[in-house]
Amino acid sequence: MGRTDIPTEILYESRVTAFLEEQLKTLGCEVRRQTVRPGRDNLIAKYTPPSPAPFSVMFEAHQDTVPVDAMIVEPFGAKIEDGKMYGRGSCDVKAGGAVMLTAFARLIKEKPAGSAAVTLAYTVDEEHTFLGVQELLKSGVRADYAIVAEPTLLNIVNAHKGVVRWVLETTGRACHSSRPQDGVNAIYRMARVISEFPGYAEKVRDLPADPVLGPRTISVGRITGGVSPNTVPDVCRIDIDRRLLPGETSDSAAAHLSDYLNGRGFDFPFTLTQTHAACPPLSPALSGELVKRFGAAIDSVVGKHTVHPVPFGTDASTVANAGVPVVVFGPGDIAQAHTKDEWIDLAQLEPAAEILFRFACGK
Repeated sequence: MGRTDIPTEILYESRVTAFLEEQLKTLGCEVRRQTVRPGRDNLIAKYTPPSPAPFSVMFEAHQDTVPVDAMIVEPFGAKIEDGKMYGRGSCDVKAGGAVMLTAFARLIKEKPAGSAAVTLAYTVDEEHTFLGVQELLKSGVRADYAIVAEPTLLNIVNAHKGVVRWVLETTGRACHSSRPQDGVNAIYRMARVISEFPGYAEKVRDLPADPVLGPRTISVGRITGGVSPNTVPDVCRIDIDRRLLPGETSDSAAAHLSDYLNGRGFDFPFTLTQTHAACPPLSPALSGELVKRFGAAIDSVVGKHTVHPVPFGTDASTVANAGVPVVVFGPGDIAQAHTKDEWIDLAQLEPAAEILFRFACGK
């Protein structure tokens, strides 16, 4: 997402947004754009039932995908073979977005008595900084319940860890590599910092675990520094991923790490900077009644389901933080998401759409 040589209309979600907007307008429903960043718009559509709604529900799916680098199938070919459709985003989360649109369209067409009021939201930037869902909730969009699309094999996810990411930076003084004594090597400084992380990671894992989600984790995922072999580097950076448990915040996690590193006796400064708004953890505390009602809809279609946590983050936690009971649900398996040959099991699409429709009908 950091490239600047690609036109905005190709790099971001605008073509997906335009396609979805056209589909929604064809249905004749109320639909509006919500600009999050230039060229990046949420879409919000509404279905109002013919009689007073017993409850309201929001269906939410993100429009973006991860990059296509290193894929071994045509990323946008939509090849179908042996009951699978291959392509980037087929599993995460175009299939989930498609079944939500299918259920939404059916509600508009059939207008079943006793159905819920439904808001269908397609948000941007879930894969990177969660800006879309944050803007959606800031604007006041609410419902009695929410379903967030992610691949769950038609089961219910009611809890997940949160995530915050930081850049830690050490600085030095650049000089010619033939006289390294004239400079200060920022990479050498960073080496001392990084050497402390295996021990700190164990310390984090040893903190009290969540009974559902397990332990906290931290990982250094990338290091960058220097400009050339013949220059002593004056800056070095690492990217850090920290998984949060319910009750933790990005600020409390940052303070814990900073206190640890500040106690290691470094004779040089470092900075710790959060790179974007954190994805909060999702607690199951709000969703008990929703789990029962939505679980009954799943059982009426496929006969059984499980309720379980996952380690990855989703838009659901931001929705829950706004006070809306929410679960994560959709066709597909997270094991296929972001892979070099991403695919979706097409047999799961019709049941998924039926489940969403029945839930919105109060069945």
